[in-house]
Amino acid sequence: MSTALLLLAPLFPFVLALAGILPAGRRAAPRLLWLAPLPGLLVALFVPLGTEAAGPAPMRLTLALDGPGALLLGASSLLWMAAGAYAAAYLKDDPRRPAFSLWWLLTLAGSQGVFLVADFASFYLAFSLLSLAAYGMTTHRDTAEARHAGAVYLTLTVVSEAFVLFALVALAAGSADANPRLDEVASLLPASPYAGAILVSIICGFGLKMGLVPLHVWMPLAHSAAPVPAATLSSGILVKAGVIGLLRFLPLDMPTPGFGMALLAMGLLTAFYGVVVGLAQSRPKTILAYSTVSQMGVIGAVAGAALAAGAAEAAAPIAFYGANHVLLKGGMFLAIGVMALGGPSAGRVVPAVTALLCLSLAGLPFSGGALAKYAVKDFVGGGWAGFWPLHQAGVWGNQIWFDLLLAVGTAWSLACAALLLVVLTGLAAAIRLPAVKATASGD
Repeated sequence: MSTALLLLAPLFPFVLALAGILPAGRRAAPRLLWLAPLPGLLVALFVPLGTEAAGPAPMRLTLALDGPGALLLGASSLLWMAAGAYAAAYLKDDPRRPAFSLWWLLTLAGSQGVFLVADFASFYLAFSLLSLAAYGMTTHRDTAEARHAGAVYLTLTVVSEAFVLFALVALAAGSADANPRLDEVASLLPASPYAGAILVSIICGFGLKMGLVPLHVWMPLAHSAAPVPAATLSSGILVKAGVIGLLRFLPLDMPTPGFGMALLAMGLLTAFYGVVVGLAQSRPKTILAYSTVSQMGVIGAVAGAALAAGAAEAAAPIAFYGANHVLLKGGMFLAIGVMALGGPSAGRVVPAVTALLCLSLAGLPFSGGALAKYAVKDFVGGGWAGFWPLHQAGVWGNQIWFDLLLAVGTAWSLACAALLLVVLTGLAAAIRLPAVKATASGD
């Protein structure tokens, strides 16, 4: 039963998408969006860690469930279900909703797969399916803004996949297996004559998917142009393909100070950049896009520090931080959409719910955000405090830098809450005007 559920998680939405070839399948697809992620949620909740399912070698489909994958799969499945239920109402009068639903289901299949696949070929297929199918959701409106955002997104997606493909091929060249398992990555890297180029490709390929500066430019454009359901998934889930990629391919069990410090610096720059630029925005979805940029910077900084120290135990805290972000950021995006569709009653409830979500992201005591920050902070304090060069000179340690990073992230989350509440309150005051629904759903 467990192995059947593992296979069903990515294959069920994929089969539903293929059924869209038939007219009956296209008509039914929008009503099934909320149901398609259910196998993934059941896997995360009930399948024991370490369970595997594999097809015949060499080009096998190998699925395996581990702790980081289960955390991200469970959180993303919950958001896929909530966003699917919302999308059915959002697209109710849209004549192109069958096409949107098919892109949605293909993206879902790639998303579920990328957290579960355990071999090189299957990972690349899932990563590519997730990335390319999301283009169809981003450009759904077919406006000039959507086409421009889609062109930028697609271009950088192809660049990201090129980096990932190079890393996979270069690593596989050192293995006797035509399609190595992902858990062999760390053992393959030291023997490769291209180890440096492989690490650069891993960081650039998955850092681009996460939106790390200067590879972030697709994110604000895509979030602003996409319909609310698609923006919800892009900010909450699609960027986590980059997070799981770093966790799968970075040799976190081997100290690699040079590349680790480079990723740490990239993450710190991204976290602070997202704060500075995000504070200048006024559109709700753009505010949340830069908030995601900043949060991915925190994850990138922790991953870089773990790589520098050779701390493989960082994978679980990073995944927990990412899973918490999936739920909180997804909830914020859906709040914008509910405000657009819900009428005057939503104007009284949604700002309060949004405030709670933002406060949790900022680290409200006893919230998921506080637990996520504590898990990462505890790891940082014990795992990589000696790798900042100034610490070696007796000046500052990494803990001070990370405390500063968390403080700025908290301040940004509170500022994000204030900006969103101002915008949502304004929408609530005008919600009875016919034009407001179009503006709210578009921005």
